Amino acid sequence: MKLSDFNYKLPKTRLAKHPSQERDECKLMLLDRSDQSIKHLIFKDIVDFFEEGDIIALNNTKVFPARLFGNKEKTGARIEVFLLRELNDEQRLWDVLVDPARKIRIGNKLYFGDDESLVAEVIDNTTSRGRTLRFLFDGEYDEFRSKLEELGETPLPKYIDRAVEAEDKDRFQTIYAKHEGAVAAPTAGLHFSKHLIKKLQIKGVYLPEITLHIGLGTFSPVDVEDLSKHKMDSEELKISKDTADIINTALKNKKRICAVGTTVMRGLESSVSSIGTLNDYDGWTHKFIYPPYDFSLANSMITNFHMPKSTLLMMVSAFGGKDFIMKAYKEAIKKKYNFFSYGDAMMII
Repeated sequence: MKLSDFNYKLPKTRLAKHPSQERDECKLMLLDRSDQSIKHLIFKDIVDFFEEGDIIALNNTKVFPARLFGNKEKTGARIEVFLLRELNDEQRLWDVLVDPARKIRIGNKLYFGDDESLVAEVIDNTTSRGRTLRFLFDGEYDEFRSKLEELGETPLPKYIDRAVEAEDKDRFQTIYAKHEGAVAAPTAGLHFSKHLIKKLQIKGVYLPEITLHIGLGTFSPVDVEDLSKHKMDSEELKISKDTADIINTALKNKKRICAVGTTVMRGLESSVSSIGTLNDYDGWTHKFIYPPYDFSLANSMITNFHMPKSTLLMMVSAFGGKDFIMKAYKEAIKKKYNFFSYGDAMMII
């Protein structure tokens, strides 16, 4: 498989810049692999495809307000800082991306907030992900995190070229988000409402959770034509024994196991045992899934419509079949589906 196999043209009008009015009322495209059929539904219709004992596996990561705007010392130049990963909580060390990067060198200080109450110093500029900052903050760790929360913005993707609005804080977060650590939302989960989850639970559907903290590596452009040479950034993954037990029981009973989003699919496939069951896990994953690939656990998935040449489109193509997925994307453009993070959804069975 080559990078160019996953290209397609998307009209700009199909880029979703706002979420649907109601979480569970976006469009849903249903892809049935058994007869290669495509149906057009509403997201809350997924209830009809699950029975007692089936699984809908969720990613409970929580997005933190990772985008900060500061000023460079002396020049006052406005600098955007995107927090990627906390390296050391005691020393307040973070891996970050800075924009414009050419203006920032080791030793530079950046000031944040109208009162410049938060200061950071650049201590390394050789990491593959950008820069390392040390935040100079005298208070307790909880106070420091509160300050980041106060000054940070919801990290909407760059293609959503509008100001962050009040609704984004809530809508760029799943309703079941628990563990903070992601710099982007697990977007397939954004369509679940409290009412929909209650209906699924009443039906006897299990909704076990994993935690995979999404980093920018998931969205980093693939810059090699030969996909076998692409390396994914590592992301933190936790799968509890309870979640593994629930999914393994469903596997044994031949139930439907649906991964909500590419992050859940990656998480599950990162911890498969030698006999094809799910192990509990606490560590990191850099698994890259692209066609051809044999999936061990999930037999269905819910996902959004992804960017051309993205690792996410490659994984969905591995699961649904590349030709079938590319046909579905053409159909989605024709039927005016909305694409990307705030866009509509697809369910593959």
